[in-house]
Amino acid sequence: MTRKELKPFIGNWKGRLTYIDYSSGKSYTMPANIEIKKGLNANELLISNIYPNEPEANSMDTLIISAKGNSFDGAAVKSITRLSVGSTQIITESSGTDGNEKKPALIRHTYTISKTNYSNTKEVQFFGETKWLKRHEYSYLKSM
Repeated sequence: MTRKELKPFIGNWKGRLTYIDYSSGKSYTMPANIEIKKGLNANELLISNIYPNEPEANSMDTLIISAKGNSFDGAAVKSITRLSVGSTQIITESSGTDGNEKKPALIRHTYTISKTNYSNTKEVQFFGETKWLKRHEYSYLKSM
């Protein structure tokens, strides 16, 4: 992953978040927007998460790629695939915890980015299990 590959992320995006409620196991979709700017360093992005219907959930994040490009947002880059013309998929994995019980899990993020579309899908695989669970997906269209 290179700094040049961060460029398509920069801008304003409008979309939705679909997630699985930990308690009920049911899917829920809500509006979600994101504003991404260059960070102070060339290898970081500043991210404003905006939830129009739940402004108390708004947050700021800093996404950093490592100098060697083998780490993205603190997780190991497992693959970078050029999909269609101008579209790239980045898959990362890291160890962590998930669920209300905070069980140990392998966490996978799949980022798919083009000039007009961006998605970030989180999946988890609890230790000792083979099945991956889709936890959430952000899906955006770039605002022009």
